[in-house]
Amino acid sequence: MKRHLLFTVFMTIFISCITAQHKRFDDFFDSSHFKPVKLSSATLSPQRIVWVSTTDKNTISAPDNLLKPFDGQLATNTTDFCTFFKQEDTDTAAVILDFGREIYGNIRIFAPIRSDKKTVRIRVRLGESVSETMSETGGTTADSSATNDHSLRDYILEIPWLGSIETGQSGFRFVRIDLLDKGVKLPLKTVQAICRYRDIPYLGSFHCNDERLNRIWETGAYTVHLNMQEYLWDGIKRDRLVWLGDMHPEVMTITSVFGNNEVITKSLDFARDNTPLPGWMNDMCAYSLWWLIIHRDLYLYSGNYEYLKKQHTYISGLLRQIISHIHNGKEALPTGRFLDWPTARNPNVIHSGLQSLSLISMRAGEQLAIWLEDKKLQKECSDCALNLEKNIPELHDNKQAAALSVLAGYGNVEETALAVIARDGAERFATFYGYYMLEALAAGNCYEQALKIISDYWGAMLDLGATTFWEDLDYSDALKAARIDEVIPAGKYDIHAKGGDHCYKGFRHSFCHGWASGPTAWMSRYVLGAIPIEPGCKTVRISPHLGNLDWVEGTVPTPLGIIKISHKKSSSGKITSRVEAPEGIRVILKK
Repeated sequence: MKRHLLFTVFMTIFISCITAQHKRFDDFFDSSHFKPVKLSSATLSPQRIVWVSTTDKNTISAPDNLLKPFDGQLATNTTDFCTFFKQEDTDTAAVILDFGREIYGNIRIFAPIRSDKKTVRIRVRLGESVSETMSETGGTTADSSATNDHSLRDYILEIPWLGSIETGQSGFRFVRIDLLDKGVKLPLKTVQAICRYRDIPYLGSFHCNDERLNRIWETGAYTVHLNMQEYLWDGIKRDRLVWLGDMHPEVMTITSVFGNNEVITKSLDFARDNTPLPGWMNDMCAYSLWWLIIHRDLYLYSGNYEYLKKQHTYISGLLRQIISHIHNGKEALPTGRFLDWPTARNPNVIHSGLQSLSLISMRAGEQLAIWLEDKKLQKECSDCALNLEKNIPELHDNKQAAALSVLAGYGNVEETALAVIARDGAERFATFYGYYMLEALAAGNCYEQALKIISDYWGAMLDLGATTFWEDLDYSDALKAARIDEVIPAGKYDIHAKGGDHCYKGFRHSFCHGWASGPTAWMSRYVLGAIPIEPGCKTVRISPHLGNLDWVEGTVPTPLGIIKISHKKSSSGKITSRVEAPEGIRVILKK
């Protein structure tokens, strides 16, 4: 009897141990406080040493060891490390490492065994450019314009004895390590980067005979991918927030590359829930208008009616709120009047832009009301749009105002596109509203001009060493600037330190900003030529515009599967197309 009892107790313990091995991580937490995040991580090794503070081997010895492969586990007999040593306070023992491309994440520093067990202080500076890692924080000069806004990228850290430490959480490509304590030798095995990202496939693709355009398409896709964190951010170093106007180009890129991802709806709902009416999203009236336009475009790509239906109450309330600010066919939207930063000091341009944007949002609202079978709301939006159409805004010779005017259908679309937007090419283009300038060029049949501007303007960032697209670029600055992946040569223009304006002066300027990804969506929509015209991509119009290209091929994601597309131009200019669409998708091929 006693032996049977002991056996029963033993088996109970054994089975409970087996069961425990199959627990999930979240089983140990109260579900009301545990929210799993669908993010993955990857470890990256530095690709090169950009700069070493001295050639004195007593100060920095064997820096190339920092580049050697490392399995991530220190040992008491770890060898092949780099040693930092400062004999005097005035000595500088520092290196700058390059991880090869911009990432979002942390750094992990590995320190082998040393004679003294005391912690050693170092200074870490993360940078989107080499010059940012060599900058100071919080000053008034160009070289001291860096900040720790939104994420710490310049800080002092204590390194343990025989251990590793992980720190950071910012957007960066480069890292500078400075030893601060004198009289101690600090061995470092390596500095790794831990990249955080959504592990999702690139379903969309784009390839043509112009490799520069291919790189631009891929760079735009990668820029947005890095910003697809817990929510859809605009920047990974600064502005790690949900900005609704900025989201629209990002959403267009995501739907062209990744398909409908939950980060879109999660971010749209976040903005809605944090902006009870009569509020305006991000305290900017235009950004609530963009929220409506995003919903219209998202539904065309996703066809998720259940999700759209959940927005009905807020959509109708917001549309009626906008209509209440339209008087005699003119917008009179309240404070928080903003288009983009380059136009922020020009109230006349802002009014023209908001007039056009109000008309665009009313047409989006009318379409949303049709899908939601809300005839009363449909008529209200239609009547408001008719009134707005009667008041054609002035263009003020401004590309932002002209782009929105074209997209609203005001005036002679082709004439405006050619005379204002295409004039002077990439001059006076902007990274955010550049997408709408490209859309307006397409509406005005200026496809060759658009492709040339994409190559010149976004390609200029690649020419300067960019691996992601920036918050802002003054094209004239790009033509005189040094590369961002090198120490700035004497006499050359440092575009990161000296460029930028408004809230992004100097090193506060973000070099990975999702709103700059517009060419990726644009080339999928107008060069591959695939545009959904029925919700859920059930009907897709394919109308290629190759400009000077010889051929293009690629894929477009839809809820029903991948559309494969190829276009080839003959010597006579005739385009031969091949389209493979999943069952359930009607393709209208228009050349």
